[in-house]
Amino acid sequence: MARARSTSTGDAPGARGIGRSHIGVVLVLGLLVVLGLRLVWVQGFDAAGRAEAAAGERSRTEVVPALRGEIRDTHGNVLARTLQRYDVTVDQSLVREFARPLADGTTETVTPTQAVYQLADALELEDAEVKDALDGDKQFEYVARGVTPEQWNTVRELGLPYVYGQPSSDRIYPNGPVAGSVVGFMGGDDEALGGIEQTQDELLRGTDGSRTFEISADGVRIPVAPQEESPVEDGSSVQLSIDSDVQFFAQQAVMERAEELDAEWGTAVVMRIEDGAVLALADSSTVDPNDIGSAAPEDLGVRSVQNAVEPGSTQKILTAAAAVEEGVVTPRTEITVPPFLEIEGQKITDAFDHGEQQRTFAGIIADSMNTGTVLVGGKLTPEQRHEWMQRFGVGETTGIELPGESPGILTSADQWDVRQQYTVLFGQGVAQTPLRTATIFQAIGNGGVQVEPRVVESVIDPDGTSTPVERPEGERVVSEETAEQVLDMMEVTVTQGGAKEAAVEGYRVGGKTGTAEAPSPEGGYDGYTTSFVGVAPVEDPQYLVAVTLQRPQGDVRSIGTTPTFSKIMGQVLRHYDVPPSTTEPVEIPLRTDDPEEDEAEETAPVDTPPGVEAPEDGAAETPEDGAAEPGAEPGAEAEPAAAAAGAPAPAASRRADEGD
Repeated sequence: MARARSTSTGDAPGARGIGRSHIGVVLVLGLLVVLGLRLVWVQGFDAAGRAEAAAGERSRTEVVPALRGEIRDTHGNVLARTLQRYDVTVDQSLVREFARPLADGTTETVTPTQAVYQLADALELEDAEVKDALDGDKQFEYVARGVTPEQWNTVRELGLPYVYGQPSSDRIYPNGPVAGSVVGFMGGDDEALGGIEQTQDELLRGTDGSRTFEISADGVRIPVAPQEESPVEDGSSVQLSIDSDVQFFAQQAVMERAEELDAEWGTAVVMRIEDGAVLALADSSTVDPNDIGSAAPEDLGVRSVQNAVEPGSTQKILTAAAAVEEGVVTPRTEITVPPFLEIEGQKITDAFDHGEQQRTFAGIIADSMNTGTVLVGGKLTPEQRHEWMQRFGVGETTGIELPGESPGILTSADQWDVRQQYTVLFGQGVAQTPLRTATIFQAIGNGGVQVEPRVVESVIDPDGTSTPVERPEGERVVSEETAEQVLDMMEVTVTQGGAKEAAVEGYRVGGKTGTAEAPSPEGGYDGYTTSFVGVAPVEDPQYLVAVTLQRPQGDVRSIGTTPTFSKIMGQVLRHYDVPPSTTEPVEIPLRTDDPEEDEAEETAPVDTPPGVEAPEDGAAETPEDGAAEPGAEPGAEAEPAAAAAGAPAPAASRRADEGD
């Protein structure tokens, strides 16, 4: 019998369907609640944050670069200036038709073709050139480089959403290599790498500003939208004491002499005596800051500031000042000078053969006699000699506002060997820069007051306000009376002694020659360093010129710098309209005996310093070049003071100041 089919009431299935529907409704309602709460939060509680985020998405910020300050000479002539420039670039993948908003609230459609014409007009380029730059799919391409700020502003106002401007600058040096190493130069990424550019970078650089503006959804700038700007602080300008005319003349003069004698290099320092202002720092070869890539590495710095050399007999002026100040001598003190001095087996000789002579101290300085200088300077203890060199700044930097200044080399007195304690009296066994040597003469010319040299004269703010730079206070090194007596000896050196070629027609001139052997990188010595430092006019010293040549070629008696000094000093005096001298030069006898008589008159000689023996005979025993006796005991020479630290100890050498 068939089973009867049961009949469903339909309750269970209906219950299940209603349950699923309820769950869906609940989920939908929950989602709506969440969205509603979020909307309430955004609109009611975070409206400012949301608006800020939206504004941030629409804003763009451009850097507005600061203009680097100028470098000027003492007359305001520009030695370095920055030209602000922009590189115009394009994202080719974004080039398309767009709607440009107008100030009245309407828009205009700009096609790529129209953009080409407008860009070409703004940049003064050919249409085809601009079209080539915009065609393609590259995200970065130059349209034009180095355009002026005015041109970029015109381009920017076009509102092309795919065209950008990158700030750049062009640093130019109108005078080229004139004072090139003093002014300095810039490297990549606007990095200051030398000279005043480097030491005064913080003043010159300034502070960049910024400009923030809004763009539309398609990247076009909204001209009516508010704009925020962070102001630019342009760099200050720096005015130097350098006189471009004097600098140019000095560079030409020292270059000609260096080329004439095939010297390794030459320098000339021109300084105003009263305040230590540096008017020229000339090098025989230097850098053109417009083209640093073609410069030799050794031309990038200022040699008179960076290169320490043995000064030779110019240092006798320091010794003379110390001896006069200490009461050891006066210019007219009579001294018996033997043909040579023997110091524990070592001989100190002069640059010329002579027998025993009766000399004034002025005569010893005028003819650059090492023997007589040691006889006088030897009256000072080694500690006094060292202290006097320190008083004049030897062994220390001057503090001039240029990079890489060398302090030179001044060994402590307790480390001097038997010979060096005397050779330092005539400028060997000690090293200093030509600038430091110049400051010794500046002190003498300035009545005994030394003022450290400076090259920065004033700082000029962007608004034109000029602030003079405070100069170092002068320090009295010797008395005014001592300075006057040393000036007298410097003058007779030119008028009666071995530096007659240093004379300047119409003016009284005083100075001193110097010749020292130049240390070789391989040890020992190789060639000479010749120099002359002088002041004028002697009756009222106003200017100083110091000329130095490194390793000039030729006979030692013909490689001096006195003619170059005379040429530069004459130009300086005329350039600054210094009235010619109206007084007569001082006259001091150089010798008190009769040079033609074999027997000298009896005088009261200065005592021979300890450890130094005067020879019994009067015969000269020096080689023609004045070097130490060939049989001198090895090792008695002072080591080259200018040798590089860590270099191998030089072999014993034989040298003398030739007194050019």
